[in-house]
Amino acid sequence: MSEMWLLLPLLPIFLLGMFPMLLFALLGFAGLVILGILMICVGLGDGLAAKSEFNQEIIVRGYAPRSERTIHASNLHSAIRFATVTGVSGTGLVIAGLFGILFRG
Repeated sequence: MSEMWLLLPLLPIFLLGMFPMLLFALLGFAGLVILGILMICVGLGDGLAAKSEFNQEIIVRGYAPRSERTIHASNLHSAIRFATVTGVSGTGLVIAGLFGILFRG
């Protein structure tokens, strides 16, 4: 009975995690490939959005002091790094799914 208070905060996590679990359960390794492709798309979109924001900041604000340029460049590199990690993990999921499809035993 004392664990009932955990139900409400953990319910959104369960509902968000239910989609990938059902995708893999219903589609098998093909679901893993689809999830990997979606992750690659998210990584590419995030990287493009970061570059767009950086370019917009440069075009709109023009010349900025060195400290502000460093902050914007750091934000850009951080976003690109996250997008790269997301794309690489999506590629790993696609490769794992393809190996599962091809070498199912």
